Amino acid sequence: MRSPRLAALELRRFGRGRLPRAALVALLVLPLLYGALYLWSFWDPYGRLDRIPVALVNEDEGATADGKRITAGDDIVDGLRDSRTFAWHEVSDAEARRGVEDGTYYLSLTVPADLSARIASGAGDSPRAGALRVRTNDANNYIVGQISRTVFNEVRSAASTKASRSFLDKIFVSFSDIHDRTVTAARGADRLEGGLGKAEKGSQDLADGLKDARSGSGGLARGLKKLDKGAGDLEDGSRRVADGTQTLADTVNGVHDRVGPFLKDNEKSIGDTARLVADSARTVQDNLDALVKLAPGAARTARTASNALDEVYRARCAGAAPPDAACPDLKKAKGAAADVADVADDLDALVADQDGDLRTMRDDLGTLRTQARALADRAPHLSEDVEDAVERVNKLNDGANKVAAGAKKLHGGLGTAETGAVKLDKGVGTAESGARTLDGGLYKLADGSQKLAGGLHDGAERIPDYDERDRDRRTGVLADPVRLASHDLHQAPNYGTGFAPYFIPLSLWVGAMVAYMLIPPLNRRALAAGSPSWRITLAGWLPVAAVGVLQVAALMSVLHWAIGLRMARAAGTLAFLFLVTACFAAIVQWLNARFGAAGRILVLALLMLQLTSAGGTYPVQTSPGFFAAIHPFLPMSYVVEALRRLITGGGLGPVGSACGVLAAFTAGALALTALTARRRQVWTLDRLHPELTL
Repeated sequence: MRSPRLAALELRRFGRGRLPRAALVALLVLPLLYGALYLWSFWDPYGRLDRIPVALVNEDEGATADGKRITAGDDIVDGLRDSRTFAWHEVSDAEARRGVEDGTYYLSLTVPADLSARIASGAGDSPRAGALRVRTNDANNYIVGQISRTVFNEVRSAASTKASRSFLDKIFVSFSDIHDRTVTAARGADRLEGGLGKAEKGSQDLADGLKDARSGSGGLARGLKKLDKGAGDLEDGSRRVADGTQTLADTVNGVHDRVGPFLKDNEKSIGDTARLVADSARTVQDNLDALVKLAPGAARTARTASNALDEVYRARCAGAAPPDAACPDLKKAKGAAADVADVADDLDALVADQDGDLRTMRDDLGTLRTQARALADRAPHLSEDVEDAVERVNKLNDGANKVAAGAKKLHGGLGTAETGAVKLDKGVGTAESGARTLDGGLYKLADGSQKLAGGLHDGAERIPDYDERDRDRRTGVLADPVRLASHDLHQAPNYGTGFAPYFIPLSLWVGAMVAYMLIPPLNRRALAAGSPSWRITLAGWLPVAAVGVLQVAALMSVLHWAIGLRMARAAGTLAFLFLVTACFAAIVQWLNARFGAAGRILVLALLMLQLTSAGGTYPVQTSPGFFAAIHPFLPMSYVVEALRRLITGGGLGPVGSACGVLAAFTAGALALTALTARRRQVWTLDRLHPELTL
């Protein structure tokens, strides 16, 4: 009998009663229980985190910074409530501690009282980092604790980002303020540059003016030196004049004291005498010619008479004892005669000097008569004229003394002026030198101010000036400068899809294992008939492989239409799973055929080894070395890798490798089963009385 017919007969046995039919249904449903129930329970746990009760404690007291109220705790609480990450319960710290301990809450998040104050301290002199306190209890659930660490890291990152955005926004606002002030400073530097340019030109003009002033101050000093010398001479001369006028005043005053009373008392006599002189001069003038002729004889006669009187006086008065009473009169007469003789001699000499020039004599007599007449006219006022002259002499003396005093002061002042002029000349020289230095300094300052203005303009251009939109965009970047640009080439939509490549082969292995509990690995009829070993092997393998195909169809139908598994390559997945179930059936068949009852234990042990080394949950590299070592030698390792590519997408290289490996395992297991079937055709005592039966 052929192998397919033998396989059909084996399956037909399950239709002969209710219990066999129920067994067949159970055989088909059992992989569904493993695969579908497991995946359903793990399908989307992260999508239901909002059902996990978590205690939330907000003790933040808020703070104030730059006149603005900061309530970081309230912001965090609002954000957590909006995120609906967990089922948040706002409680006190003591209640949260107690709830985490007794399992009421899986964990707790506490916002400390000083969180806002610490965040606000970033703008002060003593910045302090804030901290959120998380309390977990792995005795409640270890996985929730791990999930919470990821979630709260995101919460902490969001809070830090918000605080950083606020701080950075202030920095960017400060940049704008600095930019504006730098622009203002640049404009001021421009005005300073213009002013310094004018100042530099003014200092140059000042230096040139001081140069001219120094030349003038030098001339002034030299002129004042000459003036001082002249003033000295003036002082000496004026003093001598003052001394002379003083002497004159003293003399005039002395003479006036003596003559003044005489003139005042004898004004009439002087006038009469002057008129007499005038008349006499007229008479002489009128008798000039006769005078010229008589003058010599008169002179001789007068001299003879004088001599005669002189001899008489000597004879009668000089040496006579007692003297004659007439001696005094004789003395007067002698004197008068002598005077007349002198006058006559003088007149004779005058006439002789004129050498006969009567015109000159007559002119002189005319002048004398005029002056005498004038004297006679002024004689009544002679004392007044003398007093007036004395007064004028005194005034002259006073003026001369004042001039002398002024000349002395002038000399002293000019000496001081000369000293001052010398100092002025030196000062102007110093000022000129300073002005030159100032000019050079202002030139450098003007050049520096030009560079300053240019630098400020360049700086203003380089200092950013952000508007609100730019600030918001830039603070967002700087507050969170490095973001995870996650790009999944072939993203699994949920947790269940990611675990499907692991649970599907598990359910198929269990299905094959249970199938060989109901179906013998080696067909007894074929063994009894002495059929070839390969036919016996196929007769035992084909029924389970057919059941495996039905298991695959049922499992994948429920996973796809009931649970929602989406496969990138549905047809390929089904075809590959047919190969998988055929391979698993061959391996389980051989273990059961070769080792009998112990083979079932080996099937279960092999399942455990494959589950722990296939890398279905964590990468095999994270497993201990033993599991990493056996990983390449077990079929489920290749099945998991291939199903990931078929369900979520990706290259088909691992699928081809897996097909080759599974085909090799299938062929090898069937060959070993055939070898076992040949041995089983020989009955032994062990077969008749097995040591262990299940």
